[in-house]
Amino acid sequence: MRIGIIGAGAMAAALGGGWTAAGHEVRIGARSIDSGRALASEINAGHGGAHRKVDSNGTPTPVDVHATTIDEAIAFAEVVLLAVPVSALTELLSTHDLAGKIVIDCTNAFLPDESAPDGVTAFVLSEDAVAERIAASAPKAHVVKAFNLLAAEVWAGTDRVFDGVRLAVPICGDDPEAIRTVAHLAEDLALQAFPAGGLHRAKYLEATSVFTVGLWFAGSDARSMLPPLSAAFAVADA
Repeated sequence: MRIGIIGAGAMAAALGGGWTAAGHEVRIGARSIDSGRALASEINAGHGGAHRKVDSNGTPTPVDVHATTIDEAIAFAEVVLLAVPVSALTELLSTHDLAGKIVIDCTNAFLPDESAPDGVTAFVLSEDAVAERIAASAPKAHVVKAFNLLAAEVWAGTDRVFDGVRLAVPICGDDPEAIRTVAHLAEDLALQAFPAGGLHRAKYLEATSVFTVGLWFAGSDARSMLPPLSAAFAVADA
């Protein structure tokens, strides 16, 4: 699959490196072409040139990441990952055409919680529904919210099973084909994907992220809040 990644930070490196290792063709589009080239070189060197895809004859061929302009990365791609700060989205969406693309939004609109006690790191959202804003700004794109719950270091790591359960990626979107495509990309990273509803529910993923990340920064294990599925049940009040 052809993937265009907009951004050259930690999330771009983590997901771009994983997808390249899985045999996808990746282009890095960044405002700074030097930053894009540095990330492409990092990904290519990080796997010792071992990226491979299989051609129509069944022959493995090398896959390298290339740095391009943002417009070139978008034009190349079937899937576009927005891996930029939320503050950069307004300009990005107003100056680049995402029509017809599957667009993965992995962003979070975090701000420090200034009401937190001294010595406690916590966050709030600067806006409530980033994914919906992206969809409104690019109405002909197929926007999917995914990969926003965890830090880039988790996606870049090799651990995928914790307490006997494979790490999951909730996915919110309105287009069934786009959801299936992003689910396959999650599975290519050895993750399990599950649909979490339409794009109108993406705001809950964004809120979940700001809440759980704040707990982790405070030293609390957010996983301990929830029982396993086998013990999670509810009975409707009479």
